[in-house]
Amino acid sequence: MWLQQTTVVERRALIATFAGYGVDGFDYMIYTFVIPTLLGLWGMSRAEAGFIATGSLLSAAAGGWAAGVLADRFGRVRLLQITVLWFALFTGLCGFTDTYRQLLWTRVLQGFGFGGEWSVGAVLIAETIASRNRGKAAGLVQSSWAVGWAAAALAYGCVFALIPPPWGWRILFWLGILPALLVLYIRRHVVEPPLHAALRETGAAAGHFLDIFRPPLLRTSVLASLLSCGMMAAYYSVTTWLPTFLRSERHLSVQGTSGYLLVLIGGSLAGYWAGAWLSDALGRRRCCMLFAAGGCALILCYLRVPVTDGQMLLLGFPLGFFLSGIFSGMGAFLAELYPTAVRGSGQGFCYNSGRAAGAFCPALIGLWSAHLPLGEGIAWMTAAADGLVIAAAWALPETRGRELPPDAGAAAAS
Repeated sequence: MWLQQTTVVERRALIATFAGYGVDGFDYMIYTFVIPTLLGLWGMSRAEAGFIATGSLLSAAAGGWAAGVLADRFGRVRLLQITVLWFALFTGLCGFTDTYRQLLWTRVLQGFGFGGEWSVGAVLIAETIASRNRGKAAGLVQSSWAVGWAAAALAYGCVFALIPPPWGWRILFWLGILPALLVLYIRRHVVEPPLHAALRETGAAAGHFLDIFRPPLLRTSVLASLLSCGMMAAYYSVTTWLPTFLRSERHLSVQGTSGYLLVLIGGSLAGYWAGAWLSDALGRRRCCMLFAAGGCALILCYLRVPVTDGQMLLLGFPLGFFLSGIFSGMGAFLAELYPTAVRGSGQGFCYNSGRAAGAFCPALIGLWSAHLPLGEGIAWMTAAADGLVIAAAWALPETRGRELPPDAGAAAAS
């Protein structure tokens, strides 16, 4: 197995980033589970609940880019510690809020650390893991989102089974403080990647973050941002509106929501692992195009073909597989497109500009639903998003197996 080929330094970086992104998933998804409780306790509207989610995603986009820029200047490991502490602190503070406005601003502040952790962790993995295993390692770390999602679902079930809702939702947020302990592991065991450490030892300054918008990197930044935008738009559009579509337009009475979630999460986990292997086996571009085409075809089956409750449950596995698996090679792909001096800036901007754009897609579908069926809106948005992924991946260079010397990325991107 490829993990047996990794060094101690590589494994420690994998453990730290896997755990960090996993608790990212836990902390983010906890909010989705407590929304019904807060709607009842606070009289909060669905629109307000949506504003909280969008606000968190937008601040995550800003935090991801800022963390990438700072990681280029101050080091990957130091920024990873800061981002983990940041999102753990503000997730815990969410449990002390009493009004919509308090929770809105607390979640917005939490988002800065949530977005920053992925940007810094992805660069750390890309610069630490050998090129032959970089795609698999990035995909493994990405799969921890599904683990965190599953942990959130289990925590929700356990806490609400034992504790009344007025206190249960607070305890779920307070559990988000625990990831701060991960910083102790990072401080003791994770070292700065040799590429970035060597750059700093030679006295070379980090590149200016605006360099990613100048030739020869400008074309790469535009195409990589469009790639990320397509991925995020498809993911947020489907995951936000599909349950509502199945209930309101297909009139499906899904018994045991947790069972459906576990099938969907299982498919996501399998997709992450398969995508990790395929990104190294087929290449970054082909893997992106394959998963985009598969996800588009599957969502059209959901929206156009009559399904029963049982069939919907079965289709949840491949849906999770394609929607999530497409992200597996993204960390490695973006890292391989940029030189070390601006790798954090480039990767952070491209991934998080896509996140910011994708955050508006569920709102657009909601607006469209006033004029056309909800299923049509989801189908058009998903088809357009996956088409954008295929076009951007086609235009980008293949980077599988690319080494990452400090000055190679800029030349390769041209």
